[in-house]
Amino acid sequence: MSNSTSYQEEGSASLEAKKEKWIKTAKWIYWTLILFISITMIMAGVGYLASFQPNVDGILLLGYPVYILKILGTAKVLGGLGLLQNRFKTLKEWAYSGYSFNLLGAAASYALSGVGYGKMMIPLTLFFLLMITYRQWKTGWM
Repeated sequence: MSNSTSYQEEGSASLEAKKEKWIKTAKWIYWTLILFISITMIMAGVGYLASFQPNVDGILLLGYPVYILKILGTAKVLGGLGLLQNRFKTLKEWAYSGYSFNLLGAAASYALSGVGYGKMMIPLTLFFLLMITYRQWKTGWM
């Protein structure tokens, strides 16, 4: 009887150690992805706000007016800051939502404008990574 209790305690301790290790790994993955996504979007936003010529050419190729760069640039910078903070949950939720609309809209714009399906992969990949971080954040481990 004492042996079975000993095995249960040992198994439980081992399970807790594995869970703790997994949570630590999940947090590392979460923060790595959040930093990558936020920095990528903030840099893109700054490029949009500065109206860099490649951004202007790209937005015109998709058929949008140039002034949309200022709107999207502001939203990308604010969204990046919203993702990086952990104090205001609603603000973070809005940042996730805004980036989701932005990235899916970018993929749809590439597909529907005839630019090519290959260009869709960048926003779709970022969207996939964003959804991984969203799921991790919603579990409450972060």
